[in-house]
Amino acid sequence: MGTYKVKTGENIHQLKVTFSDPFGRIKGHPYRVLAIPGDFSLADLADNILESFDFDFDHLYGFYDNIKHWTKSRERYELSHDMWEDTESDEMENIKVSKVFHTVKKKMLFLYDYGDEWHFIVELERIETAQAGKKYPLVVESLGDAQDQYGGMEEEF
Repeated sequence: MGTYKVKTGENIHQLKVTFSDPFGRIKGHPYRVLAIPGDFSLADLADNILESFDFDFDHLYGFYDNIKHWTKSRERYELSHDMWEDTESDEMENIKVSKVFHTVKKKMLFLYDYGDEWHFIVELERIETAQAGKKYPLVVESLGDAQDQYGGMEEEF
């Protein structure tokens, strides 16, 4: 996770990210609590979620307000093009964490890799003012081991 020195008075969003099953069940699943500057983009948030769970960032993803039936979501933010293309109009880079996670307890499904469908529930726990001299983003709390993204299979080249 790269670090970023925040500006004085900048808002930090504390988000609990819990690994889930496709039905939104989280009890007993591993989680991470991330402290993310509100000015970070959803692309930055996605990158930090994946890094905190030791996943590679090599698939498409989206954020959805319908935790159990993501295809029925009213609020959705999706990476709608191949992320390896050179583009300056990546909508995920232009949407700020503070725009989406503006109310404490707001939850969104972070769906990663539409083939394997890795489900993570992201909930805003609180918004606080950045601590002077502290670098963000950071993992505030971590519970449980991350699942192996590729099921323990070794790649052969």
